[in-house]
Amino acid sequence: MNANTITRKEEQVNISSEASKFGLSVVMGMAALIGIWGAACLIGGMADSGISGLAMGLLTAVTGA
Repeated sequence: MNANTITRKEEQVNISSEASKFGLSVVMGMAALIGIWGAACLIGGMADSGISGLAMGLLTAVTGA
């Protein structure tokens, strides 16, 4: 005669910790995308007007002159 044995495993999950990990990963992912976008814009600006033109544009933007 075969006896069927059913085993059951229960695991405690802290939902606030899991939600916090998920939220942190979403924020870090968005920060990475924004950083990549900023670097791409900086490279595009340097390709368009060169380093001196980029520096002059930055100085003009800051001083307003």
